[in-house]
Amino acid sequence: MIKKELGRTGLQVTQLGYGSMGLRGPRTWGVRVVCDSEADVFLNAVLDAGINFIDTAPDYGVSEERIGQFIASRRSEYILATKCGCDYQQHDDHLEVIHTWTRDVLLRNLETSLERMQTDYIDLMQFHGGDAETIKCAGLVETLMEFKSQGLIRFIGSSNSIPNLQGMIELDVFDTFQIPYSCLAPSHHDLITAAADTGAGIIIRGGIAHGGPDAEIQRPALNDAWTAAGLDDLLSEEMIRAELILRFTLSHPHCHTTIVGTCNHDHLAENVRTLDKGPLPADVYQEVTNRVRTAIG
Repeated sequence: MIKKELGRTGLQVTQLGYGSMGLRGPRTWGVRVVCDSEADVFLNAVLDAGINFIDTAPDYGVSEERIGQFIASRRSEYILATKCGCDYQQHDDHLEVIHTWTRDVLLRNLETSLERMQTDYIDLMQFHGGDAETIKCAGLVETLMEFKSQGLIRFIGSSNSIPNLQGMIELDVFDTFQIPYSCLAPSHHDLITAAADTGAGIIIRGGIAHGGPDAEIQRPALNDAWTAAGLDDLLSEEMIRAELILRFTLSHPHCHTTIVGTCNHDHLAENVRTLDKGPLPADVYQEVTNRVRTAIG
């Protein structure tokens, strides 16, 4: 499994990571729901495949609990990232995701995450959204630094996107940034570079999920962009759509890890095989870039 240094953290992360939102369970949102036994098997399969970076959040339903229940005994094998600012509310039939920027919420998130995941520390605590001015005025960077000084977290990060990402980068305090990006959703390309230029590690999300017609979660607008760009023309007999999408993501020079949230064993195996093939050839990468730019403007 190919590993990259996650910016100034010095952590050696596998370039293919695992996003655990798909383990959120029932009474949350969406249609992709797995039971406890399936989550147990899949989490262990992720580690058995060699993946060592797992991303989650307190507002991902029972995701954190399942990580603690099923792989806490293998804690030394993975780098654990979660999030804060998650002031969620569980209703009878759905989970309401709310982000609130106060010290009390951050403290509650930390305590809950440690308990759920049955661990003494979290490798990476990330702000789950938010804007720089609010977080700065509330003194929340200092709150995370306090947690860090207590040995409860090791590094701090920001999971963010346009329009608030630039301001978070300019704070120049984060060890990592988690940013959405794919061949069909490339708008954050230059901001990824700007974030990496601060010395921060880069975690890409949506590297396959924000892809084309074969994505597990369908997004019609992205399917239309795929068709308009004529990307099927660039596939070889051996290359499926998911491979093109993932290898494009891996081609960004600052992609240290890309988290993929599948709960499908065949897709997991495909992603691992794709990782071994590495980035796209330069000419194919440029052709994809040009066609998508023409298609979506």
